[in-house]
Amino acid sequence: MTARTHDLAAFTALSVIYILIPTQPMPVSTMILAIFANLIGGITPDIDQPTAPIWHNLPVGKYIGKLFDKMLGGHRFLTHSILGVALFGFLVRLLLQFIHPLIPHINIGYVWWAFMIGMISHLVMDSFTKEGVPLFLPIPIKIGIPPIKSWRITTGHWVETFVIFPALLLFLGWFLANHYHHLVYMIHHNIV
Repeated sequence: MTARTHDLAAFTALSVIYILIPTQPMPVSTMILAIFANLIGGITPDIDQPTAPIWHNLPVGKYIGKLFDKMLGGHRFLTHSILGVALFGFLVRLLLQFIHPLIPHINIGYVWWAFMIGMISHLVMDSFTKEGVPLFLPIPIKIGIPPIKSWRITTGHWVETFVIFPALLLFLGWFLANHYHHLVYMIHHNIV
């Protein structure tokens, strides 16, 4: 999947979970940082790809991307597995705990969960592609949905652009519209 699709999938998953699972009141700053972390989590598994958009935005990103590609075993290897999600979840948790004294009013638990939801949504979305994902690494089997590879989609192909992305957008719009009153109530009572 492309970064655009991963961003939309991550935000959609976060929105659904936020609406369906009750949360404690949170500051607006926590919500904004959680959305940002969610979008970062949605593209984090692709840091193992030297051509990933994140590397294009850094001055020496091309070289760092190649280094990460080699360190992480290539594209769709460690970062696209349960082991990789656990590893990145641990590292992000440590990073959030380290910077928490600088931002004490932020609930780092919400931010961490938003990041993890984004990462997991990435793996789910990539499981619909022809390549699949090595979910149970180190077992070298790639998981794909549906199990028949020829029925899966190609990243960036017209099916992703004109079917998957619009379907996600329509679902998000429908879901938010369907839960409008609940969403307004939550925003008024959960954001402090």
